[in-house]
Amino acid sequence: MYFCTVEQNEQIPDFAEVLEVASEAGHILLENGAELSRVEDIMNRISTHFGVSSGHFFILSNGIFTSGKAEKVHKAGGQASTYANVAFIPIRATQFSRVTAVNRLSYDISAGRCNLDEARERLEQIKKMPVKPFWEQLVATSLSAAAFSAVFGGGFEDCAAAAIAGLILYLYIFFVSSRYMSRIVAGVSNAFVATLVSILCWRLGLGTSLSDIVIGAVMPLIPGVPFTNGVRDLANSDYLAGLTRLTDAMLGFVCIALGVSVAFMLDSALFGEFIKLTGVTANPETAGFFWQAVAAFVGTLGFTIIYGVDREHYLSSGIIGVAGWMVYLMLVRFASLTAPVASLGAALIICILSRFAAVPNRCPAQVFIVCGIFTLVPGAGVFWFSYYLTSSQFDLGMHSGFMAVKVAIAIVLGIVFAMELPQRLFSRHRKATH
Repeated sequence: MYFCTVEQNEQIPDFAEVLEVASEAGHILLENGAELSRVEDIMNRISTHFGVSSGHFFILSNGIFTSGKAEKVHKAGGQASTYANVAFIPIRATQFSRVTAVNRLSYDISAGRCNLDEARERLEQIKKMPVKPFWEQLVATSLSAAAFSAVFGGGFEDCAAAAIAGLILYLYIFFVSSRYMSRIVAGVSNAFVATLVSILCWRLGLGTSLSDIVIGAVMPLIPGVPFTNGVRDLANSDYLAGLTRLTDAMLGFVCIALGVSVAFMLDSALFGEFIKLTGVTANPETAGFFWQAVAAFVGTLGFTIIYGVDREHYLSSGIIGVAGWMVYLMLVRFASLTAPVASLGAALIICILSRFAAVPNRCPAQVFIVCGIFTLVPGAGVFWFSYYLTSSQFDLGMHSGFMAVKVAIAIVLGIVFAMELPQRLFSRHRKATH
């Protein structure tokens, strides 16, 4: 039992047990990709409902410190007077289905539909929730690579080559890099394998635009979760965690750039000359709005699977991704706006739609934002920056790098502005799932 009897026959939840349950919920959230503000909010919501005042938790990007002192202590020793716990939480694969499940549990607790015993049992069930099956993640990685090849200008043959590279990339990650390599070495080698397979397909005659093949192939490696969460944490004044996660995201981009560069240098050493690429191209086969919408939907859907989103949210995530990309294309093609300005507008739309979708689905808006924002992430800029520097075209490399940074800043501003809008615009409830 998690209750103890105090003087005057008053029953209160056991202080230590409440903090343990709250800490366990925070542990699940943090290791599966939740932003820090959500972790803190849910932990405080659980503890407050069971009679323990909030303010007992200090949360970092990879750890939770829990401590406190009970206000009421049974004289016979029925309840601990103090509690302290430190939990190190390593970075693991993102599983948004678990984040959503804990989020819903916290609201069930607040509504009085779940006692402490039931909360502990449900947390154990959430921890055992299965990840997406191997074949589903394999197909998702392959299709997302193909889709983003089209998004960034590739034709149908380029998409096919990117799909092959994405498939081999996931097999390599699953059987090799995730099991036997450190995170940095794995990041570089993953990008190297994706780029090398893309070059091989291109040299065998499959695909016409090598740049679009490589961009599509490396998109599944883009660190979307730490990038988005870092922005959210900074917007919530969690500066230490925000900078830590943005540094983690930047490290991911650097690993991709190194892997791409090494693959091109190896090809140059084998064939005696560096591959000459002519810059950004758009194949008319996939340049129309219809195929761009299809590609954006498939690409977003692929990331919902990769990040373990519940199947019931696939459609909403895909629609949000399409809406953001269509807004971007219209701003660029019809309003002649620059890529950073168009990215700002599209990011605003994605975040606003995500907040609207979060309320009826009882799902964090983060789930929709992270998956939908991938159409705007400057994956092409990372590739061209790497290529130009490797081929000693430093002026073009610096230009591509600065453009990628400006697009990234525009996305950051779009997320920050959209998340600052008052919640009453999206829900009548005082507290919602955003």
